[in-house]
Amino acid sequence: MNKLAIRLLTLAMLSLTLAAAPVVTVVYAAPDNDPPPPDKKKKKSEARPGSEQTAFADGYRAAYAAIYDRHDYASAITQLKALGHDDTAAVANLIGYSYRKLGDYKVSQIWYERALKADPAHVKTWQYYGLWQVEQGNRDQAQYHLSKIAQLAGASSEEYRSLAAALEKAPGTGLVY
Repeated sequence: MNKLAIRLLTLAMLSLTLAAAPVVTVVYAAPDNDPPPPDKKKKKSEARPGSEQTAFADGYRAAYAAIYDRHDYASAITQLKALGHDDTAAVANLIGYSYRKLGDYKVSQIWYERALKADPAHVKTWQYYGLWQVEQGNRDQAQYHLSKIAQLAGASSEEYRSLAAALEKAPGTGLVY
């Protein structure tokens, strides 16, 4: 009964959102272009010097450009792993995204799950993993991801609108994002 109530509530939210939203023909996935904050778990005596933080941010931005500007996913994966922060949600999510774009869905899934383990509230991962679910034909799981995004960022967020638009398309329809 509880699952049915959640599904009905999610369906109602989606229906209201789709009824109020303009028709979207292109699905846009807003990227995670800001590098994640420095690791706060370290003690001050172990904190990285400022130049190392700058190097990390520069490396993150370079990998980001490789993904979204040049579509060089293999290079981006190498760059992101070299940062030494693939245990952070933002980095793991971009690695997962890159593997997905290369067509390696099993490895992509591992990285998305790693990102959510690092930060269960990382909205961008819920969006990208939801798009992964749509591509795999797992529409119920994608709907679950959509409801998580609604909880975390609201139904007016870009991440929500992107995944909702993907779910609106008929199964087997090619997505553009």
